[in-house]
Amino acid sequence: MKYQNLISEFETKLETLESRTQDILYKAETGITHTEKCIKTLRKRVVEKGFRSLAEEIRFFKHIKPQILSKLIYYAKLFSIESKRPRSSAKFQKKYLNDQINKLQVYFNDNLEFYHYYRRGASTLDEQYFVRGKSDLRSSTESFHFFIDEQFSTCQDGTVATIIAYDMLIVYLQQEIEKLDTNTHEPKLYSMKKPSNLFWTGSKTELIELIYALQSSGAINSGTADIKELASLFEHVFNIDLGNYYHTFIEIRARKCSRTKFLDALIEVLRKRLEESDE
Repeated sequence: MKYQNLISEFETKLETLESRTQDILYKAETGITHTEKCIKTLRKRVVEKGFRSLAEEIRFFKHIKPQILSKLIYYAKLFSIESKRPRSSAKFQKKYLNDQINKLQVYFNDNLEFYHYYRRGASTLDEQYFVRGKSDLRSSTESFHFFIDEQFSTCQDGTVATIIAYDMLIVYLQQEIEKLDTNTHEPKLYSMKKPSNLFWTGSKTELIELIYALQSSGAINSGTADIKELASLFEHVFNIDLGNYYHTFIEIRARKCSRTKFLDALIEVLRKRLEESDE
């Protein structure tokens, strides 16, 4: 894929950032820096090389650019929310976080028509929404104008990016509320058991994809096992901190190439091994 190496390198940087620090403001600031650099590189390629077809242009502005731009919106909003978060009682913090969730939900309501169009995977209006030089008078007035220019923007690629970013923010805020509710600073499950000698050497995203697949299959506790419990188990077994796996799941869900990239690769390598064993 034309932009795959750039995107993979970018995602690796963010994964490293997420795993190496718990300082949320530092994480947000650094995430903004990484994302702005990636977007500038993408823009340069688009302006210099253009697209070979209308379909390629639509695909870029519907799937590829929003994948990156959503991170900029996410980290910018995250910094704003966390820098103003009250440092008082859990009650006031929860009220603040719930208010933030409600504000994010307003965006979905204000863009309901397009939100449903995007969520159901429709494509009939793609030429209107994801080709440069088109306009949509129905689009919301709230957008990130500081990053819009005619050579690198369509009327709705920013809306897609905002939907993805706000989904991630709502998950993050819900997790923060859950921490306050349950006072979850206790040791992780399995942390007192004997350390494992196994280490996960793939990416965190690959392991999270596998965990969600196992939970969805019903093969563990007939499907009643909680994701949190499974994640804690795998973290212990493979000596890894999976970080915000709910956040990562949203990113997996937002993929448009293959949502099951790692599982597809597993099928292929096992099939190859079986064929080699038959020879």
